[in-house]
Amino acid sequence: MSASVTKMPVIYLSHGGGPCFFMDWSPIGPADTWNSMADWLKNLNRTFPTPKAVVVISAHWEEDEVTVMSEKNPSLLFDYDGFPKHTYELEYPAPGSPTVATRVSELLRLAYINSKIETKRGFDHGVFVPFKLIYPEANIPIVQVSLKKNMNPVDHIALGQALAPLRDEGVLIVGSGMSYHNLRDLFQGGNAVLQNSKLFDQWLFETASLGDFDVRNSRFAHWETAPAARHAHPREEHLLPLLVVSGAAGNESGRRVFNDVVMGAATSAFQFG
Repeated sequence: MSASVTKMPVIYLSHGGGPCFFMDWSPIGPADTWNSMADWLKNLNRTFPTPKAVVVISAHWEEDEVTVMSEKNPSLLFDYDGFPKHTYELEYPAPGSPTVATRVSELLRLAYINSKIETKRGFDHGVFVPFKLIYPEANIPIVQVSLKKNMNPVDHIALGQALAPLRDEGVLIVGSGMSYHNLRDLFQGGNAVLQNSKLFDQWLFETASLGDFDVRNSRFAHWETAPAARHAHPREEHLLPLLVVSGAAGNESGRRVFNDVVMGAATSAFQFG
């Protein structure tokens, strides 16, 4: 590692609901519903050095085997429905990085993880929605990496472990999901949603805070046994980016860097390093 390169942290963030930061939310709920999360995202880049590139694992891309975007100038994939017309006209012209994509593929090969390259898919909203706030100038190269359709937690922890050397190369690794993602319950509301989300959120906090790689990731590998786990995640695609992040964290303990109650549910973000 070059002496001029600072080891980058790894971050799991909650990316909000659809294009929530770029629309009037008041027809659906309080107008300030997403303000706290938006403010945190806008200030996130001040908390660590500017990376040479970002590798993002989003909840909104699943493939049979790990897939790496290698497009030099990715388009945007508007993978949400029922939102105002202008939210389908958002722009975020951040470049990709074929060089970083090749390095990611190399690291996966060294870890005996099968992978493939994708050159046509655009950034989904798990990438461009939060990063329009984090790096609004769109001047940091971004490489998106998929989840695996098998939803196996051990596979996703291993994916993060394979990517960990990127941290010493000036690359920021970000898992983009939501720490609570039960849309049916969110729209129904009620005290049970808040209580279940708090139970699971506390378990996430306790688990992420563990500095021992094996202990922390053994808990994450068995996340379904956590309090209110399936209430928080009927399907786990929004949680798996956190497991990738935990895999990349080594023996570093995590800390909760954002916490709020959004749409009646406790929601958190975590940073390691």
